Amino acid sequence: MPTILGQNQYGKAENRVVKITRDGDTHHIKDLNVSVALSGDMQEVHLSGSNANVLPTDTTKNTVYAFAKEYGIESAEQFGIHLARHFVTSQEPIKTARIRIEEYAWERIETSDANSKFIGADEVKHSFVRKGQETRVTQITFDGEKWEVISGLKDLVVMNSTNSEFWGYVKDKYTTLQEAYDRILATQVSARWRFNWSGDEQKMPNWEKSYDQVRKHMLQAFAETYSLSLQQTLYQMGSRIINNRSEIDEVRFSLPNKHHFLVDLKPFGLENDTADGAVYFAADRPYGLIEATILRDGCEPHIPVDLTNL
Repeated sequence: MPTILGQNQYGKAENRVVKITRDGDTHHIKDLNVSVALSGDMQEVHLSGSNANVLPTDTTKNTVYAFAKEYGIESAEQFGIHLARHFVTSQEPIKTARIRIEEYAWERIETSDANSKFIGADEVKHSFVRKGQETRVTQITFDGEKWEVISGLKDLVVMNSTNSEFWGYVKDKYTTLQEAYDRILATQVSARWRFNWSGDEQKMPNWEKSYDQVRKHMLQAFAETYSLSLQQTLYQMGSRIINNRSEIDEVRFSLPNKHHFLVDLKPFGLENDTADGAVYFAADRPYGLIEATILRDGCEPHIPVDLTNL
């Protein structure tokens, strides 16, 4: 039976790049994991094995490191845009470049005055500790004409210890869950947001400020929503971002419900859920998984329904 070649791409995945910028005694870190995927006129390498149109993946790796040194890393988005533009415009067979980047944040270690003096320095500006649990992500796609930038984060764990309920749901013969009028609401946020910047004729967003502001609005909405369901909280998080950040048209969330169950302490003669607090069992699985996309009115969705497709 005859076959045809479908969608295909190639590149070098997970190039770990740590860029140290020295501003005198003060150092700055950008810590990225960069994956490059290229597509275009690549039929012959699959059909006949001809490498005539193939830029080696080792070359793409080298380009990532060289660009980090030659041009620096202003932001994950800016770095990805620079790489995508280079691959598409410098190699005629390459029609589309997709750059995926994970960024790992660091913050300075604050040292005591005594320790600073002890090691002979007035102030330490070169020591860092990995910041937070979440990983910042971005995906840049360029086809020679239009850009698509989808950024986001994953593994951001958040919790409300009250102001959450869950009741009034459908019940059948298999339902054992008790209605809750005061519960813990916790989740591990995976979120992606799509920028409406699509070409060089538009003003480019301030990528660093945008990320910080989106994260802020997301967390504020989580904290300030009296939740009757995780779905309601998700919608408020996405709406807060859309309403406050004009550069973003679409947000998609994948939120696992990190269930916390009251421990039965009655066998030990203890009343658990009392005015001064309670003890919970934090279950890791199975978990409810709530996913949805929030769009600016009039916009079409582009972020994949399955976030792993990013």
